[in-house]
Amino acid sequence: MAVILGVTVLLFLLFLFNYPKIDRSHKREKKTVVLLLAIGWVLAILLILFPEMPGPTQIFNILFGPLKKLL
Repeated sequence: MAVILGVTVLLFLLFLFNYPKIDRSHKREKKTVVLLLAIGWVLAILLILFPEMPGPTQIFNILFGPLKKLL
């Protein structure tokens, strides 16, 4: 539980550091920063809770493995 809290605090500090530096007129960039931090937080929590979860390379191998045999 402490690790999850630590990741949450770290991402919140990143948010506090980056968000105010973006100009007010760049609303799309602000939304992108929030979205990327949220995705990163979800992935970090998933990896903490399920460390045996396959990585991106393993997922691509599972999905595209049959195509590799055809080529």
